[in-house]
Amino acid sequence: MNAVKINVLAAAVMAAGILNSPAQTNVVTVTNFVTVVITNVVTVTNIISATPAAQTNGFAFVAAKLPMIMPAPPKYPWKNSVSAGLSLARGNKNTTMFNADFQTDKKTPFDEYHFGLGMAYGEQNAVETVNNYKEFGQWNHLFTSRFFGYLRTEGLHDSIASLDYRLTLGPGVGYYLIKGTNTTLAVETGGAYEFQRLGGEDQSFVTARLAERFEHKINGRARLWQSVEIQPQVDIMENYVINFEIGAEAAITKSFSLKTYFDDTYANRPAADHLKNDAKLVAGVSYKF
Repeated sequence: MNAVKINVLAAAVMAAGILNSPAQTNVVTVTNFVTVVITNVVTVTNIISATPAAQTNGFAFVAAKLPMIMPAPPKYPWKNSVSAGLSLARGNKNTTMFNADFQTDKKTPFDEYHFGLGMAYGEQNAVETVNNYKEFGQWNHLFTSRFFGYLRTEGLHDSIASLDYRLTLGPGVGYYLIKGTNTTLAVETGGAYEFQRLGGEDQSFVTARLAERFEHKINGRARLWQSVEIQPQVDIMENYVINFEIGAEAAITKSFSLKTYFDDTYANRPAADHLKNDAKLVAGVSYKF
């Protein structure tokens, strides 16, 4: 009986030693009494990546490292809009008035881009009363959140004013007096070189430029805007042009809106036998995409 106790005790001691040995299958045989099979193997699967395993009493603990998700870079898309309006009158006077314009804008933390095309055509009793085409483009580079430099170009053709073309191109600087989420107010000053054919006469000269732009958004569904600029010829200050615009836009749906604005151009030295002032009130539907 004492021999049996000694053998059982010996088997227990051997089994404890096996548990503290490296992971493998061990067979311990105690003659004439019992056979003990001990397996201390731990299998871990589906590990993406792991740090070196820490050994504790023969068991391997593996820490999985989760993949890092990088945020998507910010996007600064172009915002485009097309507007068109048509007015017809038939009776004692047959009047037709059509206008259309396209605008696109893009803003990034350091640059702003504004481009636009527009046209208007009207006639009364088969006689032209409006016939003009215009374009503008401006690139602003922000040196601070409010102070920027710009490069601007403008073009205009107006048959009724005997203006075959007027092209200006020049640099300048500007500053946002107000720059909020819903309201902006900026002032600009600079110079430009101007080419024009007015009344059949070709002219070119240097102009200065003073301008102001304002915009206010109401509840995300409507906006008001206003702009004015004056461009005098630097060596003949009496020869100047003033452009003024004020308007309002109200959303009908996410993409469509109603747009109305008043546009006025005042040329202090117009072509011979022409008025100094050309003004028009425009109403139409705008589509944004």
